[in-house]
Amino acid sequence: PKSSSSPRGPHTIFNPTTYFVEEVVKGVDESDLHRTWIKVVATRNARERSSRLENMCWRIWHLARKKKQLEIEGIQRMSARQNEQEKVRREATEDLSEDLDEGEKGDIVGELMPSGTPKKKFQRNFSDLSVWSDENKEKKLYIVLISVHGLVRGENMELGSDSDTGGQVKYVVELARALAMMPGVYRVDLFTRQVSSPDVDWSYGEPTEMLTSGSHDAEGSGESAGAYIVRIPCGQSNKYIKKESLWPYLQEFVDGALAHILNMSKVLGEQVGHGKPVLPYVIHGHYADAGDVAALLSGALNVPMVLTGHSLGRNKLEQIMMQGRMSKEEIDATYKIMRRIEGEELALDAAELVITSTRQEIDEQWGLYDGFDVKLEKVLRARTRRGLSCHGRFMPRMMVIPPGMDFSNVVVQDIDGDGDKDDINLDAASPRSLPPIWAEVMRFLTNPHKPMILALSRPDPKKNITTLVKAFGECRPLRELANLVLIMGNRDDIEEMPPGNANVLTTVLKLVDKYDLYGSVAFPKHHKQADVPEIYRLTAKTKVGCMLYSVVPPCFRFSISF
Repeated sequence: PKSSSSPRGPHTIFNPTTYFVEEVVKGVDESDLHRTWIKVVATRNARERSSRLENMCWRIWHLARKKKQLEIEGIQRMSARQNEQEKVRREATEDLSEDLDEGEKGDIVGELMPSGTPKKKFQRNFSDLSVWSDENKEKKLYIVLISVHGLVRGENMELGSDSDTGGQVKYVVELARALAMMPGVYRVDLFTRQVSSPDVDWSYGEPTEMLTSGSHDAEGSGESAGAYIVRIPCGQSNKYIKKESLWPYLQEFVDGALAHILNMSKVLGEQVGHGKPVLPYVIHGHYADAGDVAALLSGALNVPMVLTGHSLGRNKLEQIMMQGRMSKEEIDATYKIMRRIEGEELALDAAELVITSTRQEIDEQWGLYDGFDVKLEKVLRARTRRGLSCHGRFMPRMMVIPPGMDFSNVVVQDIDGDGDKDDINLDAASPRSLPPIWAEVMRFLTNPHKPMILALSRPDPKKNITTLVKAFGECRPLRELANLVLIMGNRDDIEEMPPGNANVLTTVLKLVDKYDLYGSVAFPKHHKQADVPEIYRLTAKTKVGCMLYSVVPPCFRFSISF
């Protein structure tokens, strides 16, 4: 048998073990590998341990690949620098050639020739994910977004129906529409899970749904142009599955998404690629599960990956642990938090760009992860700009992009400028003449003329709605001055809601009864997405003094004044 240390000749038998040791393990920092191995060994459940081992091996391979690519780039930069020096020396030699004999020419040329110049050409495997510029307007780009969990559709979103169908659903749908309208973008596919269950609307079982037909540029439109929701079957397609239970089925989702991307790449190649497949310009994962999927697709297709966390597992674990109501084992059993964190670590290793909402998210949330260090990231970025070696370390670039607001569905109406609330005549107006959501809110209120304090969010414990109700109930001057309006998603029966949401609503009802807030607090059961502008308009009609969207954490004290 061949020795593992013998040089590889043309007839040497390939040994996977030798390759793994020589090419992979030696390229990984031992402290990172040891820290990850300790986490694996500490996992008691055999199935989870196998999953963590698989992810760890993937991360080792990915880190080794990144290191090789960085080393190749360093060799290329050195080669380019040497070529430039050689060019200068040759020009100097040519200038002196008239004064030198043939022997002297040869000696000087020999002295000026660089030694040890690499002759092998290295292919750069890194992607060129650059800042968007006007040059991209002429391109026909294909962009893939991934948001696995929840109920995703383009119209009449059921936001707040459960903890998985919230602001992220609206965010990704509006992002897909906005990207498709950008010059240079030909098609945007938003991948999500297909749900063909009798418990949900039939539209969530449709394989595809068009969001928009594409750019305003008529010449850039085509048969497949525009933004689409693409629903990939995985797991039990006839059953709605919460995000905590989706982890075992993500590989099936990857397979389905990969098949669709390859097929669509061929179709787009025939339409706009001159016969060559058009691979995605970028794959953008949203949340930990989609980040896990995007990392695998990015590696399979050699396409750059972008990640948006939306909320992070390590931060959530810290917050729940601080409350002291659940042990770490109970938290993991309920939220599959360790698998989620591992998925976020995997996505962080694979992503070239991470989109965050605030600088705090970078420093205090992503800073908790093994794959990101705030101070080290600054050092690596500085070394990259200066063309210095990063010694195999890689961290994604962090970009703060605060979420915006789509005002296309908001109809601006003139409000009387005299400030006299008697002109509103909410009581005298016919119920049919008012927007339906107005009547739904006002039926709770004894005096709807009072200014309204508005809280609009799903009934999630982290939104801290119960603290707002408690503060309102304990402040008599505030109760006399204003009404409290709580738009807490949609519900039919509290008993059928997820435990966390049901607990919030039950606590709200108990607080209303405790402080006798009947007639001062409104909490309608249903509202549509199109009702949101009318809810804000009603609040403005009552001359609101303070408007709240996401209530502050319990560690903060707040006061409301008019």
